[in-house]
Amino acid sequence: MEDGTIRLEELPVAVRTRVLTLVADVLPDVAQLPAPLRKVAAFAPARRARLGAAAITAGLDDAALRDRVAHQVSVRRQDELRALRDGTMHDALEAAALDWLVRPQGWTRRLDDSVSVVEQQAAQQAQVVAAARDERWQQRAEQAEAELREVRASYKQQVEGYKAEVTQLRRKLGEARAKGRDVDQEAVRAAREAEEARAAAEVALAAREKEVRRLRAEVERLEAEALEGRRGTRSEREHATARTRVLLDTILEATAGLRRELALPPSTSTPGERVEETLAATLAAVGARAVPEVGPALLEQYLALPRARLVVDGYNVSMSTWSSSSLEAQRTRLLGAMGPLVARTGAETTVVFDGADAETRPPTAAPRGVKVLFSPQGVIADQVIGELVEAEPRGRVVLVVSDDREVQARAQRAGARAVPSAALVGLLRG
Repeated sequence: MEDGTIRLEELPVAVRTRVLTLVADVLPDVAQLPAPLRKVAAFAPARRARLGAAAITAGLDDAALRDRVAHQVSVRRQDELRALRDGTMHDALEAAALDWLVRPQGWTRRLDDSVSVVEQQAAQQAQVVAAARDERWQQRAEQAEAELREVRASYKQQVEGYKAEVTQLRRKLGEARAKGRDVDQEAVRAAREAEEARAAAEVALAAREKEVRRLRAEVERLEAEALEGRRGTRSEREHATARTRVLLDTILEATAGLRRELALPPSTSTPGERVEETLAATLAAVGARAVPEVGPALLEQYLALPRARLVVDGYNVSMSTWSSSSLEAQRTRLLGAMGPLVARTGAETTVVFDGADAETRPPTAAPRGVKVLFSPQGVIADQVIGELVEAEPRGRVVLVVSDDREVQARAQRAGARAVPSAALVGLLRG
């Protein structure tokens, strides 16, 4: 063969694949690559030969480009090329790929020999694969025959069982028919006895009705006597009630006159209020010392209560979660996550951001159901949150989300429940 008469497509698949691998390894170091190969060179090393095979094959048709690639391969594989020239390389596949790509002296002769060896190895490998495949199929056939024998034996056993079951069912059917005949005879006998019992019951019913009529007449007589007695009793009770009413009116009028004379104010306290106030103060002091453990699940239960109120310390929550983002990105992410939660729970929600050091207020798109407030210039957000909570009536479910200890303490003193930021973030992410 003469130089340039062997194209890459004419080589065996294994040799062609090895050539593509060698080229893909050095492709980023080759100068003056055409546009298609520059894109391939930008791929990861493991993907160049697989995804850029067509582009590399077309590019190697250019002798100048192939020479530049061969130079880079020669620099990286000097030991292999030295062994190739000395005739000490035993890897026919590597030798064929290097001979075709680098084309040292005598490469055509060595290429023919290497290709012959590669084809022989491929044929031997194909024979081994075919033999292994035939052996697997033989094993599968034997296994299938064994399974077929087992299935036949199982079916035979099932058929024997079905036969025995049919015999047993036939015997039970005969017994059931015999019992049916006995039941029919018993039913006839029971019908006859029932007719006799009905006749006896009619006689007894006639006697009972006669007795009922006699007792009804006796009851009517007794009711007439009782009515006469109730009339006398009602007259005496009405007389006693009139006397008692006169005494009661006298006492009430005397009490009202005494209150006017002494100018007594209405009562505004009860004996148990002092004890209740003491207990309330003790509980408030204990609660102010620590934030109760409120997790995402408990927070959602609070928000589902009727007319729940949620106040969020905006930057306190966003900075604890997205500290690496800008303030604008933090506001956007927090408000975007709050929208579905408020829509699901229906809680009245206000998010307060600190604007004490800002002269202007940035434009903010609040989701439906969420109110957004910036504290006035010179006033921190903690003060605004405290005023919002203290404006709520005692007894309403008010939740304040913040990790600031002062905000938590003021909220608890106002009767609200302090919630750590992690609980709200966990609920938003859930």
